[in-house]
Amino acid sequence: MTTALRRDIHTFVGRDSEVQRILDAAGPGRVVSIHTVDGMPGIGKTALVTRAAHLLADRFPDGRFFVELNTHTPGQVPTDPADVLATLLTHLGIAPSHIPDSLDARRDLWRDRLSAKRALVVLDDARDHTQIEPLLPTGPECLTLITSRRRLIALDGALPMTLATLDPDSAIDLFYRLANRGPNNDDATAAAELVRLCGYLPLAIVLLAGRLAHHPAWTLTGLAAEFATTQNRLDELDTGQRAVHAAFTASYEDLPADRQWVFRRLGLHPGSDFDAHAVAALNDIPLTTARYELDALYTDHLIDETAPGRYRLHDLLREFARTLAATDSSGDNRRAVERLLDYYQHTGAAADRWLASYPLPTDDQHTAVTTGAVAREFENAMRALAWMRIERTNLLACLEYTAEHDHARMVRLTKVLAEMLERDGPWQLALQLHRRAAEAADHLDNRLGQTTALTNLSIVQWRTGIYEHAIGLQQQALTQYQELGNLLGQATALTNLGFMHRETGDYEQATALLQQALTRYRELDNRLGQATALANLGLVYRETGDYEQATALLQQALTRYRELGNLLGEATALNGLGTVRRETGDYEQAIELQQRALNLHREFGNRLGEASTLTNLGIVQWHIGNYEQAAHLQQRAHTLFREIGHRVGETIALGSLGLVPRETGAYEQAADLYQHALNLFRELGNRLGEAETLNDTGKFLFETSTPGEALTMFTDAYTVARDIDSPLEQARALEGAAHCHAALGDTHTATTHLREAIAIYRHLGAPETDAATTYLATLESPDPAA
Repeated sequence: MTTALRRDIHTFVGRDSEVQRILDAAGPGRVVSIHTVDGMPGIGKTALVTRAAHLLADRFPDGRFFVELNTHTPGQVPTDPADVLATLLTHLGIAPSHIPDSLDARRDLWRDRLSAKRALVVLDDARDHTQIEPLLPTGPECLTLITSRRRLIALDGALPMTLATLDPDSAIDLFYRLANRGPNNDDATAAAELVRLCGYLPLAIVLLAGRLAHHPAWTLTGLAAEFATTQNRLDELDTGQRAVHAAFTASYEDLPADRQWVFRRLGLHPGSDFDAHAVAALNDIPLTTARYELDALYTDHLIDETAPGRYRLHDLLREFARTLAATDSSGDNRRAVERLLDYYQHTGAAADRWLASYPLPTDDQHTAVTTGAVAREFENAMRALAWMRIERTNLLACLEYTAEHDHARMVRLTKVLAEMLERDGPWQLALQLHRRAAEAADHLDNRLGQTTALTNLSIVQWRTGIYEHAIGLQQQALTQYQELGNLLGQATALTNLGFMHRETGDYEQATALLQQALTRYRELDNRLGQATALANLGLVYRETGDYEQATALLQQALTRYRELGNLLGEATALNGLGTVRRETGDYEQAIELQQRALNLHREFGNRLGEASTLTNLGIVQWHIGNYEQAAHLQQRAHTLFREIGHRVGETIALGSLGLVPRETGAYEQAADLYQHALNLFRELGNRLGEAETLNDTGKFLFETSTPGEALTMFTDAYTVARDIDSPLEQARALEGAAHCHAALGDTHTATTHLREAIAIYRHLGAPETDAATTYLATLESPDPAA
């Protein structure tokens, strides 16, 4: 224990705001006389209060006392407050023979002697409030600064400050100063990496920079490369006193045995953060006990709280915990990790049941016996999705762990994550994970697991525009489900194939496949499958112009989705119904339905569904002449599709964007957008998109160029629309061609095409009927001016 202030640190950086908070609070008229500074080992608590004490020294002429309480000093026991008081009273001039024997008497004498004085007392490395309470002066002009690795919650009347790690820029500045190196552009990346690997912990930075300062021949890039590949960073940060390891060890050894066990187990967690449920599974303890232990470790600054109820280990403390865990029984550690993986896998499966877009068969034969870990259940889809997104990083980390240690579990866990990966991406990662799962399942001779992995891989390939491969894989999955006799798998593969054929414009095949799927789902009484098949069938009928049947099917799907509480399915059905209303001219109802769909997608954080609905809303706004709003919606949709990596959606939004500049006179921009969209639709093999864009381009050329160029586009559009049996696009092409023929003087051909278009429009109930009929009357009028 010492009583003089410690030497100030001249390389003190990155804590200016914290120092200023203490100085401001210690100014004239202050009402708080006790300040606590807490934080993890090595965070710089002592350096902070030392700097503040030196800056405040002149304000306290009657004494500046620095007391080392040695709670975490290696080789020493925590200082007894009675002994501290004896030393402090001696420094106040009291003869040792006059110092009382009892702690209470010494406390009272200490407080009496400082009652009218202006003194500054620093209590460094406090254990708890019982150790420091007798040392606190009560005089109104005295100030006490306390450091502790624990949050001193029981200390009444104190103003607490918790230190975090340094920000990256301050950490780099500290490193350069201590390493005696000037900032150098060539070394900037290496310096940033070194402080990151130190976890921005001041003590670690001090030690590593000190090593560099004593080796002038070393380079930052060389040290960064060595430090990044070291097996044990704590060993690299050791001095003769094993500083970082020693600091951590002192805090760890101060824990009760059961809490030490919990801390070590945290080192087994593959992910970056954790909650009480995960800790309960790791340690096979009740949830209430796990919460209590986490709160205690948080109080001791051995873990950080990142959000209410969620915690993480500092990188170096995680490494320390793993080192400790490695000394435990390998069997105990293996069982702990298995419990944790069971918790994540089975809770993930419970969440996925709320989120799945389509049902997949359960691989009962290859499902491991559970360890007794308690899985969570969810009362609605929003809570299930929230859990999935909060735990996303952990789930992916567990997946990588199983890829190294348990391929059978990796296959199962990849399936659990399929919906989240399809919805949130990134899709390139999803492709890699599903391929890996399929290969592992094949190697394990898990035919059902492999087939399910192929199904999921095909869906993601489709999302990324790899149409041909996606259909081939889905067909392979269907064949394998048939060989396995798995009816649910067959129904899902048929649904997916139907969806894919619908997207490529093969409506006859799509209808047949979806009807087969619906029949199987009904036989299995699987309502989610029924809803998905009905929704896709409804979209087929919409695209083939049977709006009455499309409405009926989409309404049935909507009802089933609502019964299931499947909000994303509900949003998809609402969006489809809104599109039907738009194509039949009920723009007000279309906007209402699609706005409801958009709200659900946004509430769910489903960017893919949001982008699709924004595209459709933009088209409705264009139809009613709100071009500025239409452009805004389409641009937002295009941006979302591009960020997601959905090439088909991006292309559709791109084509829709061309509608707005065409109406506002930006003809060159419109021409570029149409040509780009047309090229992409052809590259992707999306024939409906191709027909729509050809018609839009034809109309644009008719308005801005020659009828002959426009006629070529309409003719090509009609050919594609007829091939895919899209009556609406056939009618649009015929009407456009009629305008071209009339402009070229061929009224007979024009009226023939127009009558065909009107017949189709009337059959569809399309809003284009009136305009086409009026134009036909104009062509057939004997008086050209009529």
